[in-house]
Amino acid sequence: MTTIADLLREGSERLRASGSPTARLDTELLLGHVLGVERTTIVAHPESPVGPEAEARFRADLDRRAAGEPVAYIRGIKEFHGLAFTVDPRALIPRPETERLVELAEAEVMRRLVSTPREPGSAPLRIADVGTGSGAIAVALTVALTRRRVGSEYQITATDRSPEALQLARENAVGHAAAERITFVEADLLPEPVEAPFDIVLANLPYVRSAVVPELPVAASFEPGVALDGGADGLDVIRRLLDLLPTALADGGEAMLEIGSDQGMAILDAVAEHLPGWTCRVEPDLSGLPRVARIVRTPAAAEGAKS
Repeated sequence: MTTIADLLREGSERLRASGSPTARLDTELLLGHVLGVERTTIVAHPESPVGPEAEARFRADLDRRAAGEPVAYIRGIKEFHGLAFTVDPRALIPRPETERLVELAEAEVMRRLVSTPREPGSAPLRIADVGTGSGAIAVALTVALTRRRVGSEYQITATDRSPEALQLARENAVGHAAAERITFVEADLLPEPVEAPFDIVLANLPYVRSAVVPELPVAASFEPGVALDGGADGLDVIRRLLDLLPTALADGGEAMLEIGSDQGMAILDAVAEHLPGWTCRVEPDLSGLPRVARIVRTPAAAEGAKS
C-alpha cells in the first residue's frame, strides 16, 4: 500500500516541477487536509499507509495546486492571527503581514479604554474595518479583545462593496463567536452617510501597482483582482479613503492603513497632500519594512476642518 512518504515524495517532485517555491510544505498541507490530520502528524509518521480513496483525493488536490490554485483555497482554510478562517475565491486570502495591523489595533483600543476613566453609559468605541474581505481583521481583533475581557466597550463596522465577501466575513464571525460585536455593511469604503464619526479606522485596501499585478505568482490570479490592484502607484484606493476621513474620523481619531513595503514615503506624501495638519507615522513589520500607516486627526486639524 502507498505510504505517506511515497505521496510526499511524489507531491513534492510534481509541485517543484510546476514552479511552486514551497513544494514540500504545500504537499504536507494538502496530504494532511485529505487525511484529516495536522501537518506535524504527516511529518512524524511517514511510514503510515494511505488508503486508495484518500490517495485519489490527494492527487486531485495536487492537480489543482500544480495548476496554480492557492493551497488555502484547496483546503478551504487559512490560519491568521492564531485562528482558522474559512477562505474561498469570494475574498482575498489573509496574509501574515496583516497580523501587524491587528496587533496595533488591539493595543490602540486598550490604550483608549484604560488611559482615561470612562463614565458609566459612555458610548462604545466605534471602529471601522474598511474592505473587510474575509473578515480576518475584524474577527481577529474581536477575538483578541474578548480574551482581554473587553465586552460592550466597542463596536466594529465591517464594510465591503462585495456582498459575496461580506457573506464570507459573516460566516467567519459566526464561526469564531464574534458576530455580536460586528455589524456588516455593504459599502464602497465607508457607509454613506456616516451616522457618527469613528474613533478608529482600519483598512487593508488594494495597494499593488497595476503594472505589477500580472507579474504576481500565478496563485494570485485565483484571487479577486479588485482586492489587489491599487492603481498606477498602488495608492489610488487608499487616497479615496483619505479623502473620506475628515467626515468619518472623530477628533483625535486614528486610521491604521496597511501599505506595501516600498510605500512608506509615498503614504507620508499622500497624507500631507490630502490631510494637511494631520500626523502620520509608519510602523514597520517584523522584517523592519514599512507596513502600517498610522494617521491621527489632531485637534488643530479638526478645528481647521470646521472653520
